[in-house]
Amino acid sequence: MPIDAAKAVAAEPRSAEIAWDHKDIQLYHLGLGAGIPATDPDELRYTLESKLHVLPSFATVAGAGKGVIGGLTGPGLDISLASVLHGGQTIRLHRPIPVRGRAVSTSRIAAVYDKGKAAILVLRTEAADDEGPLWTSDAQIFVRGEGGFGGDRGPSVRLELPPREPDKVVEKAIREDQALLYRLSGDWNPLHADPEFARLAGFDRPILHGLCSYGMALKAVVDTVLGGDVGRVRSYTTRFAGVVFPGETLRIRMWAGDSQVHVSVTAVERDDAPVLADTIVEHS
Repeated sequence: MPIDAAKAVAAEPRSAEIAWDHKDIQLYHLGLGAGIPATDPDELRYTLESKLHVLPSFATVAGAGKGVIGGLTGPGLDISLASVLHGGQTIRLHRPIPVRGRAVSTSRIAAVYDKGKAAILVLRTEAADDEGPLWTSDAQIFVRGEGGFGGDRGPSVRLELPPREPDKVVEKAIREDQALLYRLSGDWNPLHADPEFARLAGFDRPILHGLCSYGMALKAVVDTVLGGDVGRVRSYTTRFAGVVFPGETLRIRMWAGDSQVHVSVTAVERDDAPVLADTIVEHS
């Protein structure tokens, strides 16, 4: 059996030092489509080093985003990356991410769930610097063909959207070159750049990174509901429900509450096909 759940969960955590500065932050923000219009004061918070703040979803690429792939090797795991899909993502912020930082990132398999025809690995990564914890990230990794080992099925929660019209709706165009720019932050999977590889994976052209859609949605929430204040974000979770292609448009619907924003993200040109589901931003 390629996955030994007990051995994977019991394995020692892996730690590595990561570092970033304003160039990494700016590149990440540009990969999300920030900077349009280029002289807009609200956009300069994402692109100009003298005014820079850090969108919390940067945690998914800090250290060149090596945590997820590195976490799929180790005791109890023998996985082909061709069978792996990113099923969901959660980030919990302990305090705002600094523009320049150095931290220790520690990763481990927190859980393995048996979904029958597939397994889900929960890869937990915790980052801390000299001042204490920065963030905790849980990546839910869907591994096709590796279920059926008799383990716990795990949670299966589907969130109902509020029964009213959304408070805010934002449409964000995805540039044709956006996946090419976003991948420079560390995700070099050719699925997002090479048409031939994309066809082998069952797509007629390269798809956008799920974590790029994830970051774009959070930026929309920060900019339209949270007054542009990234420091108000406490946690952000989503389930990746479908793909989106460069050149398409994301429709981001937001329902604001006292401490939560419910979010739905769909692809406009494909009759609002789901992209992100079960999505919540918790905030102060």
